[in-house]
Amino acid sequence: MRAAMRPTFALFLFVLSCTVPPPAPVAVTAPAPVDSAADPDLRALYALDPARWPAPTLSAGVEHRELARVVLPPRDTSPAARAREELGQRRFFDARLSGTGQMACASCHDAELGFGDGRATSFGHGGLALARNAPSLWNTGQRASWFWDGRASSLEDQAALVIGNAQEMHGSVEAAVSTVASSRGYRARFAQAYGDEQVTAERLLGALAAFERTLVSDGSSDFDRFLSGERDALGDAELRGLHLFRTKARCLNCHNGPLLTDEQFHNLGLTYYGRELEDLGRYHVTKDPADVGRFRTPALRNLGRTGPYMHNGLFELEGVINMYSAGMPRIEPSEAQKDDPLFPRKSPLIERLDLDAQEKGDLAAFLRSLTERKRRIRAPELPPLGDA
Repeated sequence: MRAAMRPTFALFLFVLSCTVPPPAPVAVTAPAPVDSAADPDLRALYALDPARWPAPTLSAGVEHRELARVVLPPRDTSPAARAREELGQRRFFDARLSGTGQMACASCHDAELGFGDGRATSFGHGGLALARNAPSLWNTGQRASWFWDGRASSLEDQAALVIGNAQEMHGSVEAAVSTVASSRGYRARFAQAYGDEQVTAERLLGALAAFERTLVSDGSSDFDRFLSGERDALGDAELRGLHLFRTKARCLNCHNGPLLTDEQFHNLGLTYYGRELEDLGRYHVTKDPADVGRFRTPALRNLGRTGPYMHNGLFELEGVINMYSAGMPRIEPSEAQKDDPLFPRKSPLIERLDLDAQEKGDLAAFLRSLTERKRRIRAPELPPLGDA
């Protein structure tokens, strides 16, 4: 069940009803795109190699990184590496390693929900709602940073920060190591993975990261099949949506490459500065005023299972598309905020799009084509604790 709707959601409805003036023009480096509604040969154009697809609509300075299939990273197939992955999987599902014995990684990252949890924001220690939406873990091993604000530089660091966060798993890595070391079953698995039974923080976090790096796309989405040469894998609406994604809707500016993310941080106008849902995003990490309200661009693969969306989980897919079409909320300082060095500045990449109803539907159809077949990753049998 999703978290209760927030009182400020009415603000979102108000924003959508407003007339949002277009921002200052942004230079476009690519030629004018093909009009998907007027061109009868759109399918023929996208039957070509992606290098020959219609030119995308990109802002000045944005690198053209075309959409592509996920390239599977090299994988160590040795028995020890497989043992580390299996050890990490047990750790992922074991709530006994949290401070209360009730929170596991899987509590907020459910395999059947795209490794999110289906809530606006996750529940943390004591059942209290956290401030941000749980990101999907699909292809997480190929990301450049972790958390919405990018405060972790590795999967191992990300795990350590969650375990030690008083509002999340409410524990410590040291306590988790002690708990694991008390289990004969866990010690035996450490011996298989590392050559001896010694349980250390580095090994514990490394095993968890090894499991998470196995969570990779399998190429089963309709879009991946289309990229593989099955040109009828996308219907007409999905194909029009692909063209919109790359051109009029301007999505390729930030959602590009195999994972459909530029791995950068952007302010979309959803900072709620000075209001109930205020979140300064990347600024909390860098303390650079330019980073106020910037959040990491999410990857879009398996999007059909990872809603609701945005860092605060306030929007379903149609709501996200509506917001982008309107150019996102207007950000203007009050009289008292005009000299505030932390007042957020919306990204110049955001422009009013004025998509019509069919275009919005086509774009949603394409985005849902990024969803892969459902794969079940179940909790393994966990070793008993305290049997030393």
